[in-house]
Amino acid sequence: MTTLPYEDSEDFARRADAEDALRTFRDAFLFPSGPDGKPVVYLAGNSLGLQPRNAARYVQEELEDWAKLGVEGHHQGRHPWLHYHELVTEQAARLVGAKPQEVVVMNTLTVNLHLMMVSFYRPTRGRFKILVEGGAFPSDQYAVASQARFHGYDPREAVLELKPRPGEETLRTEDILATLDQHGHEVALVLLGSVNYLTGQAFDIAAITRTAHSKGCLVGFDLAHGAGNLKLSLHDDGPDFAVWCSYKYLNGGPGSLGGVFVHERHSRSRDIPRFEGWWGHDKTTRFQMGPDFDPIPGAEGWQLSNPPILQLAALRASFELFDKAGMEALRAKSERLTGYLEFLLDKLPSAFVRITTPRDPKQRGAQLSLRFKGEAQGMLKRLADAGIVCDFRKPDIIRAAPAPLYCNFTDVYRFVKTLEVHARG
Repeated sequence: MTTLPYEDSEDFARRADAEDALRTFRDAFLFPSGPDGKPVVYLAGNSLGLQPRNAARYVQEELEDWAKLGVEGHHQGRHPWLHYHELVTEQAARLVGAKPQEVVVMNTLTVNLHLMMVSFYRPTRGRFKILVEGGAFPSDQYAVASQARFHGYDPREAVLELKPRPGEETLRTEDILATLDQHGHEVALVLLGSVNYLTGQAFDIAAITRTAHSKGCLVGFDLAHGAGNLKLSLHDDGPDFAVWCSYKYLNGGPGSLGGVFVHERHSRSRDIPRFEGWWGHDKTTRFQMGPDFDPIPGAEGWQLSNPPILQLAALRASFELFDKAGMEALRAKSERLTGYLEFLLDKLPSAFVRITTPRDPKQRGAQLSLRFKGEAQGMLKRLADAGIVCDFRKPDIIRAAPAPLYCNFTDVYRFVKTLEVHARG
């Protein structure tokens, strides 16, 4: 694929697309139509990923088996429902850099976050604080505050927020580590997003985990904007747990299932508190319907209920594509796409738009957050009228995410050239 130096020309974008080894994956997705009836430039995969073409077929297969087999579909279907969630386990593990025993696809993100905090937020009188990034996604903020209250603590005292330095938009890794050095002795849990939803900043999971563990803290990450976006190495980096959703970069569909990682060092621990459900019970004795819970070793032991098959079927369609492409190749393309986006945006007047996401590719994923002068929400509408889909966050930020599975260099070029027209106007 074409590498640096980039060129500000449509010819360069088309050449880069022609040389892209992943270009055919674009055809595996369904694009909405714009006002002109043509496929849109879709830069909102950080909010909701596109539908894989095979999703409808996979869901329809399960509907057909349900119609033909009824309850027997659990054992006699083309993909028996009793073990259906296991079809995506190894794929999920590869996506987040984990061992299969360490992951499970289940529930939704905030449900999983609460389940993990039941197990890994265990405050004591001297160590009860939760370290989070300031400006975390609201659901994470609500979750940690409610967990603190549940344990009898005032969130104003129990929740310790990391803030950027005055005049800066994002956090510095050294400041995060310094906070742990200073306050780690009173922190029970470190809980950060792997990528901040607003700024697009990616955190150093390995360095934060090492320092937090050295201070006696447990560590979890919200991978809502990391799974399917970054090349993750959860097992080697060593956080205690992680959670994610699958409707953003993972293209599982609106409200799709989430996922959980629990490091293998906790896989057989019987002293970890947890909320229990029958689907987390030992598979070999589950249907004996005994009164005592016997957890499956590993992340599956945190399951509560049998999973929704239709959602899993849609997710299978996307996971197959990720498996074929590979996260290493996707991440490499993503860095080139965002690099090209950055290159073109830098040619626009700084008084018109400014990038707030870190410039270092290692500190960001596919998303660039753009701060506009003037009325950014109006700009979003003008982009939509031109067949370009992004999203807006108050007060003045448009987020643009060229997801590498289905976005290309021509998309990036068209987006910035549309902005350029308005910058000059």
